[in-house]
Amino acid sequence: MPTTLTTPTTTIGAEMWRPLEDTDHEAAVSVVLKLRGETCDADCLYCFEKRKVAPGGAQIAPGHIRRLGQIFGGRPLAIELHGGDPLTVGKKAMPAILDELAAQPTVRRVHLQTNAVRLDSEWLDLFDAHYPGVHIGISLDGDEQGNSWRVGYDGNPIYPHIVNALNLLAERDRTCGIVTVVTPTVLGRAAEIIDHIASFEAVRAVHLIPAFDATVTTALPATGRRTSPSRRLQADAVGDDGAAWAITPMQYAEFTLDATAQWIGAGHFRRIKLDPAVATIRRLKGLDTSHCHFSAHKCSHVFTAYPDGRFGSCDELPWPQARLLPLTTARSEADVTEAQHANPLLTAGRQLMTKCTSCPYRTTCGGGCTATRWRMLKATGSDEAYCDHRARLIDGMAHLLAAPDHPDGAHCLRTRWRDGDPNVMDDADTFLARWDNPTAPRAPARLRISDHGNINAAGLPGQHEADDLDPHHPQWRDGIEDGVWPLLDTITRSWRAVTYDSCQGHIHKDTGLTPAIFRVGLLPRTRTEYAALAARLCHVLASANGYLPAAITADIARTELTSTLTDRRHPVLNLTLVPAPTSTWADYFNGLDQAVRTLTHITRHTPAVTGCACASRPPHPTREAQ
Repeated sequence: MPTTLTTPTTTIGAEMWRPLEDTDHEAAVSVVLKLRGETCDADCLYCFEKRKVAPGGAQIAPGHIRRLGQIFGGRPLAIELHGGDPLTVGKKAMPAILDELAAQPTVRRVHLQTNAVRLDSEWLDLFDAHYPGVHIGISLDGDEQGNSWRVGYDGNPIYPHIVNALNLLAERDRTCGIVTVVTPTVLGRAAEIIDHIASFEAVRAVHLIPAFDATVTTALPATGRRTSPSRRLQADAVGDDGAAWAITPMQYAEFTLDATAQWIGAGHFRRIKLDPAVATIRRLKGLDTSHCHFSAHKCSHVFTAYPDGRFGSCDELPWPQARLLPLTTARSEADVTEAQHANPLLTAGRQLMTKCTSCPYRTTCGGGCTATRWRMLKATGSDEAYCDHRARLIDGMAHLLAAPDHPDGAHCLRTRWRDGDPNVMDDADTFLARWDNPTAPRAPARLRISDHGNINAAGLPGQHEADDLDPHHPQWRDGIEDGVWPLLDTITRSWRAVTYDSCQGHIHKDTGLTPAIFRVGLLPRTRTEYAALAARLCHVLASANGYLPAAITADIARTELTSTLTDRRHPVLNLTLVPAPTSTWADYFNGLDQAVRTLTHITRHTPAVTGCACASRPPHPTREAQ
């Protein structure tokens, strides 16, 4: 819905990116410990760590860990042991690292991310003895075909090692998380990939990571006098058009939606957490998430420490640009925040978030990954493809949340999520029950009409409070504004759908109020009806394309209606007529009557359908300014 944004940019910035000093001291920071820099016993062709200037061979010592506690004081620390591969420190050196972590009172969580090549029973015994609560993460790109980019220096796949490690964890009653890099080898096979990963009993979480490496055009140099088989494979996979393992943002969004549909449909959600699905769903429900792509705790709350004492921001950011200061010179958190504010890369990241001020997805999206947006912007001059894929992900997840038994609707490109806050009804459940019961008692409604044609309880423009009416109410017709009645009557009578809100559109001349757009809100009774109505509305918009006045665009919004009595959130669909991007309010209202007549005619002649119209007439997927 087009509205005037009055939120100050500084507030939006804090909503998308909150500086470390502006968060409560109980808010945790994440510290990635690159135990041996980029040193690894595998040579995965897409490895981003080896594309950075990162020293190998040396290793982080317990003293580095102790230093972290001194810098951040009482602030909680979430530690990730990473690399390269952290197990390359060896079984003799790891106990001292784990013991130091266990001795630090502010360390609340330790996660170890490994390729699993070295993981065996002795390692698990070592973890049990020195840090029993360590969370284990394993990199697994689905099935054997999906893992084809994950090889040793000899060029041979490491997939068999990963399978052995996962089976060992199950035998030892240990659990793990999985990081899955989405590459072309898994596209079109999302259900198969999710089922395969879920077949390992030890798996409790899966995080889908996109291979957005279209800008990688140079292979890594040889590691010695002779080029290893793995580097020859990489050289063959990299060209002027980018890396063969790269995917587009929209391919990642579609894969993730298909994976989420299978995760739900197969019941894997009962045992396994899938991200970014869970993070997206939590934001759609108005809940917080620790996933930095969806929260304001971004790069200012994520740090990386290297063996040579370098200390910087998130390891997804490029080095040396992400460097903050030497770990040995940081005396307090204030030193760190001072270095953050002086870092041009972090400043550029914060500035990226100002673009989000006019985006209708900002509350749910949270701005996404700063590092990825920055790379795309630097390489192509635009991060629009990244932002569009985030919108596509949110739109599809909103459908899966509303109608999980009808996953095809998640790929509709015409029905988009819009934050409907505030969008409330006193008692939506009772309203739905009364709609289909002609004998239910109905109290007289307060109907007052403003000078601008608004019908509501107060008879004032800009007011939304109105008594809830249904077709069996004696004041039903009197409570519907004349301009919206033909379309609303068609939807309730021909489609037999429930409407919970409507507006004929009001210019509100000389009031100082923002004009109100034309809208009809539909409240589906069931998940199945939700999917059917969404599909039918998609066909209406497809048929209306090219027939509406140039100043007006039809839109379908997914949102939620909250029942104040129970706090239950009902998925709803809002059919609206909005001003086209280049039109004025005068153009909009001049063409509104014709647009309503056209839309009503099309709606009246659009039958019930089994799927949306996007498969046959796909629109160009773009984000629309609110």
